[in-house]
Amino acid sequence: MPEKEIAAVVLAAGKGTRMKSSLAKVLHKIAGRPMINHLLATLDSAGIGKTVVVVAPEADDVANAVAPHKTAIQKEQRGTADAASSAYPELKDFGGDLVILCGDAPLLSVETLRTMQQKRAEGFDLVLLGFMPEDCAAYGRIITLSDGSVAKIVEFADASEEEKAVKVCNSGLMFGDAQKIFSWLKEVKPNNAKGEYYLTDVVEIARQDGAKIGLSLAKEEELLGVNTLADLARAEKVVQGQLRRKFMDEGVTLLDPDTVYFSYDTKIGQDVTIEPSVFFGTGVSVDSGTVIKAFSHFEEAKIGSSVNIGPFSRLRPQADIGEGAHIGNFVEVKKSTVEKGAKVNHLSYIGDARVGSKANIGAGTITCNYDGFTKSHTDIGEGAFIGSNTCLIAPVSIGDGAMIGAGSAISNDVEKDALALTRAPQEERHGWAARFRALKGKK
Repeated sequence: MPEKEIAAVVLAAGKGTRMKSSLAKVLHKIAGRPMINHLLATLDSAGIGKTVVVVAPEADDVANAVAPHKTAIQKEQRGTADAASSAYPELKDFGGDLVILCGDAPLLSVETLRTMQQKRAEGFDLVLLGFMPEDCAAYGRIITLSDGSVAKIVEFADASEEEKAVKVCNSGLMFGDAQKIFSWLKEVKPNNAKGEYYLTDVVEIARQDGAKIGLSLAKEEELLGVNTLADLARAEKVVQGQLRRKFMDEGVTLLDPDTVYFSYDTKIGQDVTIEPSVFFGTGVSVDSGTVIKAFSHFEEAKIGSSVNIGPFSRLRPQADIGEGAHIGNFVEVKKSTVEKGAKVNHLSYIGDARVGSKANIGAGTITCNYDGFTKSHTDIGEGAFIGSNTCLIAPVSIGDGAMIGAGSAISNDVEKDALALTRAPQEERHGWAARFRALKGKK
C-alpha cells in the first residue's frame, strides 16, 4: 500500500512576551535563519506535501518569512487546539495524514518525523511524540498501557505521585489522519482554569472515539522550546554543535571548534583549516585547501581554494576572493573581486573594486569608493603594485603592471606599466635638529 500524503500544521501565533522583543518569537534567528524556517526546512526535507503555518492577526512579517507556505490566522489567542483548528479551511479537502508541530521548537529532525510516520503505519490512529529529559520538571506526562499504547496525558499539576514518577514527557506534537484530528479538535472544550482550548485534550477525545494511540520518542534537544532569549542561546548552542560536527566529519579542521560559529548555509570544502574565533554569517562559501586564521569575520562572501585569510580579516557582502589570494591582518573587503594570487596583506580597505591577479596591495592602502553621495569603482590591473599608505580615489583604473609610489593619492587613471606617485618634494635642513636641541638646552 502506498504511503499516505502528509500535511503539517505549524503553530506560530504565540505572542512570545517572554522574549521581551518587538520581533515575533518565531523570527528570532538560529545560525542566521529564523527559527521557524529551520522547522520548515525539516518538513520540506521530510517530504511533507503541504504546510500551513498558523499566525496571529497582522503578522505579515511571519507570513512573509514562511512564504510560499500557506498561512492561517488564529483570530484570538484561545489555546493550542483553537490554533490548530484555524488551519482547517486550508486542509478541509485533504485526505492524508497530518502532523501538528510548534513553531518555537525548531530543532526537530527528519528522522524523528519518519519514526512517527512508521509508528502510524503500525496501525495507530494517532501518534504522540514524547521525550525523556534529564529533569522532567513540570512537563505533562504521557501515561501508557501495558501494550505500550497511550492511555492519557496528565498535566503535572493534576498528576498523582505515581504519575509524576513517569519519565516520558509530552512534546505537544501529534501525527494522525487529518480529518479525524480535525473532528476531534471540534470536540475540545475550554474546561480549565484559563478557559482555553488545549491540544492535549484531543488524546482523551480520540480514546473515547475508540482510537488506538501510539507513542514515539525523540531526543530532548530536538524538542527544546524557545520561549526566552536564554532558550534561544541554548538552541543556538545545539545547532552550532551540529554544524561543527558536520564540517569536521567532512574534512574541515577546526582548531578550537567551540569558538567557531557557522551559518545554516555555510559551505566549506575539504582540507580547510579554521583557527579559533572565526564567525561565518549567511551566504559564505569556502573552497578546499584554504587557511582561515583567528578572529576573522565573513558574510555573503565567496572564498576560493588555497586562500590564506587573516588573522583579523573581514569579508563583507559580495567579496569574491580568488584561488591562492592572500587577505591579511586587519584587511576589509567589500563588493570586490580579488583575483588569483593577489595579495592584500596588511591594514587595507578594498571596496567596490577589482584587484587583478598577482597584484600586490601595500599596507594602509584604501580604495576611496564613496564621495558622500555615490559609490564608485576602482580597477587594479594584473600584476600591479600599490605602495603602502596609498589612497585610490574612485572612479579610477590602474593598468596592468603599473606601480604606485607609497603615500600617493591617485585620482586619475594610470596606464599599463607606468609609475605614478603624488608626493611633496622632500626638504632637508642640515644641522637643524642639533641647533634645535641646543636652543632647548638639550644635548
